[in-house]
This record gives sequence, structure tokens and C-alpha cells, in this order.
Amino acid sequence: MHHHVTDNIEDLLALFPAPFLKLFYELSLDPNELLEIIVDLGRVPEIRLQNNEDIVLGRKETTSQDLAAIVEKVGGFDDDNRAGIPRTLHRISAIRNRKDEVIGLTCRVGRAVYGVVDIIRDLIDSGKSVLLLGAPGVGKTTMLRESARILADQEKKRVVIIDTSNEIAGDGDIPHQGIGRSRRMQVKRPADQHKVMIEAVQNHMPQVIVIDEIGIVEETFAARTIAERGVQLIGTAHGITLENLTMNPTLVDLVGGIQTVTLSDEEAYRRQTQKSVLERMRPPTFDCVVEIIGWEQVRIHYDTAQSVDALLAHKGVVTELRTRDARGKIKTEKVVVGSEIVPKQQNSTSFFDEYGEYEEEFPKSFSPHPKRVYVYGIKRRVFAVAAEIIGSAIEVTRDIEQADAVVTLKNLYKKRPKIIRKAEIHGMPVYLLREETPEELVRILERMR
Repeated sequence: MHHHVTDNIEDLLALFPAPFLKLFYELSLDPNELLEIIVDLGRVPEIRLQNNEDIVLGRKETTSQDLAAIVEKVGGFDDDNRAGIPRTLHRISAIRNRKDEVIGLTCRVGRAVYGVVDIIRDLIDSGKSVLLLGAPGVGKTTMLRESARILADQEKKRVVIIDTSNEIAGDGDIPHQGIGRSRRMQVKRPADQHKVMIEAVQNHMPQVIVIDEIGIVEETFAARTIAERGVQLIGTAHGITLENLTMNPTLVDLVGGIQTVTLSDEEAYRRQTQKSVLERMRPPTFDCVVEIIGWEQVRIHYDTAQSVDALLAHKGVVTELRTRDARGKIKTEKVVVGSEIVPKQQNSTSFFDEYGEYEEEFPKSFSPHPKRVYVYGIKRRVFAVAAEIIGSAIEVTRDIEQADAVVTLKNLYKKRPKIIRKAEIHGMPVYLLREETPEELVRILERMR
């Protein structure tokens, strides 16, 4: 499938001196393959291409005068050390020394790609809030820009873009044509992005708000406030997968937040899990999550709440993988992600190998009153003595295959060792000690009776 691309590459190249341009044009590069131009003090300039290839331009090292000439044409940088070229999508980022002098520049080529969002067009048109995730440079901002244009021009919705670094709509007061009829609100300082998000809802009555790089707690709260007012959100956040977000304390509120819940003995037995479990706190801010693998391939979580609940329960999450072939046809398939279950191996009689990987399935249920326990990170003899003191018949086993429960220290549990994760997946109760003291050991043993 062919996409219409505009990049105004000549405007970016105009920043560089004539010797640089001469070397650049001698390479006869495809402009669509150009990703970044790197200029560092004392080093030869480099060109980075989309295929991760780096090309060194000539042999002359960059001088302070070379950098100063480029900076003068750029005209200055914002608080986040970023600048742009008016009515283009190019971004110039500065690296400074301790004296606040520019000693390096990253000149990134900006593009408006028409048609790239077709692979998730149904989600964008659905009215649901959609969160885009993916590695840097994978195309999140490009999809965000195209989503804004489609919703404003084709769906005739009131779209407001919160453009903190001018990456979505370009530099200058007049936004780039790539956003269509969408309106753009610029943010003076990155720290004020959340304030501008709220201001957009209060003052301009948008039906859709488009926001790039949600990264701090204040922005997650602002996004939740906007969603609760019935405004559709299309945004991106720092993270590659939904599972990354569930482990990010700053951004986890976007997917509903996580809290620790202590279950009763009966409920823990019914769920076949430990007594302390992680659960989602509230409905997610974003209804759907799209993990961008590339422009031609995405993985979709249609129901964020359902996927987060499955991840917290250490279960596999059913997602839809969409792939667009060279003819533009989109193929879909169901893919399970997030499951830590290891396939059963042939000719194996052990639950765990020396690295903690299990190979056969655990029993399907465990009693809330274990008879044999496996201790992890705790002296077996100390635990056995504590059991003898209170008259408990619980036996400490060296073989987790024979255990009914696992006992470990809370600080070790937080590190999520493999042997503990595998036990939890199959419902084996895990009891936590705050510290290895007689009082704590007695407390745990009493709970097991």
C-alpha cells in the first residue's frame, strides 16, 4: 500500500553549510529513508537511515563555528532543548555542556504519512479512547497526527491537539497541513502540559483531544478527568507494551491503577491464589490499547480492563495481531501474550530445573492448610524450629514438587523471582514474612493452621 508522504526535506537541509550538502547529495539517498542527521562537536557528522544504517559524511570534524552557524539558523530552543522549522514537522534537539553551550544536535526528519492509520481506523472511528504504545521511532506520533486529521476532516469532529514539543503539528504559529482542520494548542513549558489539557476541555469544547507523550502523574490525572467528561482521547505514553504500563507507577493510572488486596482464606482458596493479590482499582482511562510493532503491524487490546486483569492474575491475554501486506490487505489473527506458562517437556519428571523453570503442571488446587512448605530465602532449620515450638505439624521440604505452599520474605517477593512467579501461576499459595524473626514465623504458621 502506498502512502503519501510530505517531509519538506529541503527546509531541514538548508540549516547545514555547503560542504555538508555537497557530500549529502553525492550519496543519492532516498529522502524517505532518512531518519536523523547527527552533528556533535569534535566528530564527523552522521546520517541515520530508517534501516538502522549509519553513514559518516566525509572526514572533517564538526567545529564550534559549524554548530553556532546551524544554531543561528534554528533561532533558539525551548525549555526542553527542542526547536523546529516553521510549517514543517522537523525537530532539532540540542545537547549542552555544563556551561549551557550547544555541543551536539540531533536533527530528526518529520513526516506526515497519509493512510498509515488505516490499520486501526475502526478503533479511531469508534469513539473510544485509544492509547498508542511502542518503541521510540516506531511511528506513534505519525499515527497520532493522521488520527487527528481523519477525525477532523472525515468524521467532522471538533479535535484539539495538545502539542507540547510541536512534534504533531510542527513549529510556528500556523500548524502543518498534516493535521487537517484540527486545532492545535501549544504548550509553553513541558511541565504545564496537564494544565493545557484541562484548559482545552474547559475553553474549547472538543469532542476529541489528541495528546502525545503522557509521562508524568499530573498528566495521567488530567487524562482521566478528560475521559470522565465524555471526551474521546487519542494519546501516546512511554512504554512498549501494556504490561510495561502495569509496572510503571507513574503511568499505571492510565490503565486503571493497581492496588494490593488481602483476601479471606476462603476467597484465596476459591481463586487458587495467595491471600495478597494485585487488582485493578478503577476503570481504565483508555478503553483500548494499541501496541505498535511497525507501520504495517500492530497488536490490539480491545478491552484494556480485561487485559490488565488477566496480566495481574498472571494469565495469558488474548490480543488481535493485525498485519498489512504489500497490497494493502490487512490480515488479523488472535495471539496470546503475557502468559508465563512454559510448555510441558517430554521425558521430564521435575517441576523445576536449576533455574527455576517448571516443566510439568502443578496440581490444580491447594489446601489453605498446607502440610508441607517450601521456604525461599529463609533458613529451613529456623522455620522448622518455629513449627516445633508452636506444635505445628508442618514439614519443611527441599523439593518444591512436594510442597503445598511457599514461604518467602516480602522484600524477596517484590523482586519477582521466577520460582515464585511459576508457583503463583498454578495457584500455589505464597506466604510473606516482613522479616525473619520468631514473631513473624509464628504469625505465618498460625495462619496456615
